[in-house]
Amino acid sequence: MVKSILANSTGNVNRTAVATNCLEELGNSQYRISSALNALPRGKNKDARAWMSAALGSHFGCWGGFKNVNDTSQTNETMAFLNTLTMITSNALSMLVAYDVYGNKTSSWTLPKTERDGFWEASGSGGNMGFSGGFPSNLTADVTVTKDGNAGSYKTVQEAVNAASDNQASQKFVVYIKAGVYNEIVRIPLQKKNVVLLGDGMGKTVITGSLTVNGSGISTYNTATVGVLGDGFMASGITFQNTAGPPTHQAVAFRSNSDLSYIENCEFLGNQDTLYAHSLRQFYKSCRIQGNVDFIFGNSAAVFQDCQILVSPRQQTPEKGENNAVTAHSRSDPAQSTGFVFLNCSINGTAEYMALYNRNPTVHKNYLGRPWKEYSRVVCINSFFEALITADGWMPWSGDFALNTLYYGEYNNSGPGSNLSKRVT
Repeated sequence: MVKSILANSTGNVNRTAVATNCLEELGNSQYRISSALNALPRGKNKDARAWMSAALGSHFGCWGGFKNVNDTSQTNETMAFLNTLTMITSNALSMLVAYDVYGNKTSSWTLPKTERDGFWEASGSGGNMGFSGGFPSNLTADVTVTKDGNAGSYKTVQEAVNAASDNQASQKFVVYIKAGVYNEIVRIPLQKKNVVLLGDGMGKTVITGSLTVNGSGISTYNTATVGVLGDGFMASGITFQNTAGPPTHQAVAFRSNSDLSYIENCEFLGNQDTLYAHSLRQFYKSCRIQGNVDFIFGNSAAVFQDCQILVSPRQQTPEKGENNAVTAHSRSDPAQSTGFVFLNCSINGTAEYMALYNRNPTVHKNYLGRPWKEYSRVVCINSFFEALITADGWMPWSGDFALNTLYYGEYNNSGPGSNLSKRVT
């Protein structure tokens, strides 16, 4: 049905983009559901829950695009199909959670509960995620990328990624990217697993693009300069950048759907929607993330440790003032095992932004997050907040949407923006 819409979308760039994006999301979903079903007999309950959570997120992503082009009988049929598929997947995920928490005692199974219900899940079975340690040392490059492509090296990052074997179970495929600015769009597909991008350092090895939602018919998902689907992805010593100009719209520097991905000493530069931590389990260590509107967003289970989070000026009339949200987590179902954790991080502004802020603090308001979806979940632990974080701390999305279902937490943070006395409830 989706393929038929794509085939008959001549002249409608928006519908074409939505259908193309939906096909990729549904393909991801099918793969994750199959993986979840295979994990259960082996006692990998946490893996199964993570993968089913991602599948449900993909269904919502596909549905969310089609609701904006619901103008033909085909799109109406597709929407109905997606509604049913989402409901079935949500029910299956709820059953997975009940089984993981209560085991075979089906009489105890209930609808999924959250922290807002006073429910705090104890450690269950299948907790080993198969990952330990930090970024590997003494990596040997399998391929090299240079600006001139000399001496047997590749000239583009994409060409180097394409050289990786499909479905490598555990062996890393290391792409060493020498210092330089690589203006290209990079995609690491689902079958390219355990790819490692190794650069010469932030600001030295730069992958940059400028795709934006602004009038282009392209989805937020596809604006990413670098988009990763293959599991086990790693990166170090690279700047990922989106330089799309004003007016500010969604323009992603880096998007990850990679399970058990590990990114260290990397920089993410953009404005609105800089880092799309889309789904599954991700770890960011000692990274620098810069933007303004919802610039860390998505529905992954992501940990940001020892990271520097920086608010930058808006691209248009920055002196006028604004409301910025650092995070927009999009957990849409209470059974999804997703959320953002910020551990030992600092949240500040760039030098340019702080100059604006200090001239007129009352018009520049910055929040730790706002709820993109109903069950948005973010916690900040042992982190430092500069004065630019407003006393409210957290920002509503629209009216009272999600205010009774989200969970936002702060623990043992410091700095002038960490005072909890005037925080929202």
